[in-house]
Amino acid sequence: MGERLLIDPDKRDTAMPARRVLAGSALALLMPASLLLTTQTGSVADPAASEAAAASSARPAKRSRARIQVLPQIVQQGRRTASPDAARVAVAATVKPRRAGRPVRLQAKRGSRWKNVGKARLDRRGRAEFSARAVRRGGPVTYRVKVGRFKGLRPAVSRPASTARWQAPLFTETFSGRSLGPVWSHRGQSYEKASKRRCSKGSPKAVKVRGGAARISVIKDRSRTGKCKALKRGKSSGRYAYRLNGHISTQNRVAFKYGFAAARIKMHERRGQHSSFWLQPQTSRPGKPRRAGAEIDVIEYFGNKHPRGGLTSFIHWKRRGHVVKTGSWIKKPRTFLKNRRDGWSKNYHVFSVEWTPRTYIFRIDGQETWRTRKGVSGQPQYPILSLLASDYELSEMKDKQLPQHMSVDWLRIWQA
Repeated sequence: MGERLLIDPDKRDTAMPARRVLAGSALALLMPASLLLTTQTGSVADPAASEAAAASSARPAKRSRARIQVLPQIVQQGRRTASPDAARVAVAATVKPRRAGRPVRLQAKRGSRWKNVGKARLDRRGRAEFSARAVRRGGPVTYRVKVGRFKGLRPAVSRPASTARWQAPLFTETFSGRSLGPVWSHRGQSYEKASKRRCSKGSPKAVKVRGGAARISVIKDRSRTGKCKALKRGKSSGRYAYRLNGHISTQNRVAFKYGFAAARIKMHERRGQHSSFWLQPQTSRPGKPRRAGAEIDVIEYFGNKHPRGGLTSFIHWKRRGHVVKTGSWIKKPRTFLKNRRDGWSKNYHVFSVEWTPRTYIFRIDGQETWRTRKGVSGQPQYPILSLLASDYELSEMKDKQLPQHMSVDWLRIWQA
C-alpha cells in the first residue's frame, strides 16, 4: 500500500503547496464518488480516527521467544541396515507467540559464526521439526534456531544446544553375529488363553539374527498337527494352524528410567499379526503408574492394508485391579513416510519414545506423532520386540500366507 496522507483540518488551506493541491484536485476528478466521500470523512470530519490509525501504525512489534531441543539420533529412514552412529539427531523448535506458517531457520555453529543448515515453518502448535548431523569432525555440534520479523512480531534467537548430551547411550544393540546376545530372552513360550493367544506362543524358532538385523517372525508350529479354534469378540472366527511368535526382551538385564528408547524397524506385510516395540516395568507391584509402572506401547503395526493405516501407540496401567489405557491409531500415518514409494514394510524407520517424569512423547524418524501425561511410569522399564498373532487377528489372513517377518536393525536407549 502507498503512504497515507494525513491532513490537519486547521492548516489544510494554507499549508498545502499549490502543486499538491492541483494533484489532489485531479485525483478527485478520477475517483468514484463513494471512495471520495470515504476519504474526506476519515481525514477531515473525524480527526480522532486519524490519530488512532497513526498510533496503531507506530505500535512496537510484539516480543517473540524461541526454544530449541536437541534430541538423540532417532532419524534414519532407509532400505538397508545401517549403523545407529550414522543416524541424524532430531531437533524440535518451539516459538511463541504461535503463528502457523512462520519461517524458522536451524543454524549450526561454525567457529565463531552461525550457518543456516535447515528451514521449516511453524505448525499451528508453534512447533517446527528438523533433522541434523550429530557429529562434525569427530565432535558434537551446537545448534540454535532463529526466527525473523513476522506479521508484527519481533525476531528471536534461541539459546544454543549441543548434541554432546546424547553421545553416550546407556545401551545399544545392533544384532551383529548369528545369534541373540546374552541380554535377550524369549517370552511367552506357552499357549495363553488369558493373553488372547490360545493359538500362538513365543518360540526361539521364530527369531533369527542375520545380516546385521534380528528377523522376528510368525511361523507355523510344525509340532501341532491339528487346528486351533480362534475367538473374536467371544465368537469363533474359524480354525487355523497353531503359530510360533518371535517375542524377545531384556527383562532382568537391561532397563532404564526416563530418557529415550528407539528402535529401527521394518514392519511385516499382512494383517493377521502385529509388530510391536514396547516397554514393561522391571518389577511388578500394585499401585499407580508412579509406583507400579505401565505398559508403554511405543509402536504397533497391524499390516499394510489396515483401514486405519495400521499404526498405534498406547499406554496401559491398572486402576483398582482393572486395566486402563490411553492412546489411539496414529492419524494420517502416511504423512510420516519419506515419499510415495516409502512404506512401513518396505523400509526401516526409527520409532521412539521420550519419557520424562511428566510426559511421554512418541515420534517416527524424529517427527512427533502423539504426547500424553497420562499413565506416566515412575519405575525402571525394559524393552520388548515382538511379532504376535493374537486370536482376534487370525481371520485376517490365510495359513498359506505364513511366514510373516519384521526386521529390527538396531535398538538404543539413552538415560536422561
